Amino acid sequence: MERGEMRPLIADVPVELVDAMLDALPVDITFVDSEDAVRYFNKETKHRLFPRTRAVIGRKVQQCHPQKSVHLVDQLLGDFKSGKSDSAGFWLDVKDRKIHISYFAVRDSAGKYLGCVGLDQDITDIQKLQGEKRLLEP
Repeated sequence: MERGEMRPLIADVPVELVDAMLDALPVDITFVDSEDAVRYFNKETKHRLFPRTRAVIGRKVQQCHPQKSVHLVDQLLGDFKSGKSDSAGFWLDVKDRKIHISYFAVRDSAGKYLGCVGLDQDITDIQKLQGEKRLLEP
């Protein structure tokens, strides 16, 4: 590490711990690299909103979506790669649940596109919140 260079905050965290932390979050996470290949997803052995198997790792993300929506996947990734946008979100009704889906461009410190991370979250119960509840209140 060169003088003045900041050490990454994650430098001393074992990969097993990072994996467990990401699995503990109430979101499904997927990472797609700059070549559109799926490189990571969390909750392999837990319930996911949109189940996947290890077979998707290394596969083009376009192959993981219905053919009728591939042009939208390509447009979103193209916008991230060109710098036109850095995030996109939408929501779906799946059975009796409201699912929020967000995508975020991942860039290095120089702004180079490294890929994108997707977050899927069931927000049904969040939408029902009213008023406020402070930490540790019943």
